[in-house]
Amino acid sequence: MNTGAKITAFAAALAATFGTAYGVGTAVGPAAPAKIPAEVPAADGHPDHGEEEVPAASAPGGLQVSEGGYTLALEDPTPASGPGRTVLRFSIEDAAGRKVTAFTPEHGKELHLVVASRDLTVFRHLHPAKAADGTWTAETDLPAAGPYKAFADFKPAAPGARSLTLGADVSVPGEYAPKPVPAAAPAATVDGYQVRLGGTLDPGKPGELRFAVSRGGKPVTDLEPYLGAYGHLVALREGDLAYLHVHPNEGGPGPDVSFTATAPSAGTYRLFLDFRHEGEVRTAAFTVRVGVSGAPVSAEGEAEHGAGGHEHG
Repeated sequence: MNTGAKITAFAAALAATFGTAYGVGTAVGPAAPAKIPAEVPAADGHPDHGEEEVPAASAPGGLQVSEGGYTLALEDPTPASGPGRTVLRFSIEDAAGRKVTAFTPEHGKELHLVVASRDLTVFRHLHPAKAADGTWTAETDLPAAGPYKAFADFKPAAPGARSLTLGADVSVPGEYAPKPVPAAAPAATVDGYQVRLGGTLDPGKPGELRFAVSRGGKPVTDLEPYLGAYGHLVALREGDLAYLHVHPNEGGPGPDVSFTATAPSAGTYRLFLDFRHEGEVRTAAFTVRVGVSGAPVSAEGEAEHGAGGHEHG
């Protein structure tokens, strides 16, 4: 099978995954290695992400590179340096192709940049630096060759503008060997902290996800605010990497942190919880299988040390 056929087959397999109802504990096996070409496929989908409470039936964000008259424009979607330290430069362009320079801060920042590998084993939450002309720059570590997705979460300062999550593909050249999605497990461990997940994540209706943070067997009751709350959660759907609408709930400073989230469909999701303690932000990663509506999150997550990261420009 030639390289193009391998990539086409792999993409077809990914497309099939998010349309299937998964039971708790289902895992996805690895695919055969393939070469990543220089060109990057176009993003697709229909996000609809506003600042107001999002209806359960609304579409997830991040599937489209342009929405509402704004476009996420990457200067170089294929870093020439290969795996390792990577500099991403991009801008948000308006309908006339002009770089947007004015944004309304949300969660303490003008723009949040999330980069995730297509196999959902690498996650980076970045706060890039903005130049006067509207060019954003973020430096991060993309440790393996293969396809990634960059998500820009922002709200233009223009009158009537709403919050948007736009997504664009990034391809790191080299031999691509996708990893299986980590198996579901009752808890995640990162840097000596244990995080347990409870609650529900249902297709088509809001549910509450609860995270309990402990260290050395003792609850952590002095979590520190991060991005305006005691935790920040990003949820991505396996296959198309749909970016879920997640809303933090009141509470804190620990040990429990809760969010309201809606799964747009049955399938497999990866949850990335950022929390700050003793001046450092850490990320706990979970795998959740969403099948029958109302089913509890009973085998919730597994942490991969180093899967998450925070770097600020």
